[in-house]
Amino acid sequence: MDLVVRLGRNVRALRTASGISQEELAFRANMKRSYLSDLERGTRNPTVRALGRLAEALAVSPGRLLE
Repeated sequence: MDLVVRLGRNVRALRTASGISQEELAFRANMKRSYLSDLERGTRNPTVRALGRLAEALAVSPGRLLE
């Protein structure tokens, strides 16, 4: 599986398991909701900084998002 698609699926799974909306996660990660939506669909390639902000917002290690 493509790494970007895997990242998107992991972000979506962790977000829904946490019971938060895309809008809330985007706010916590300091990014636009549309960018987060693109990431979850695997259509955007995030920067390392964006990956770090998402991991922090989801309270997981950055590596967990890529497993």
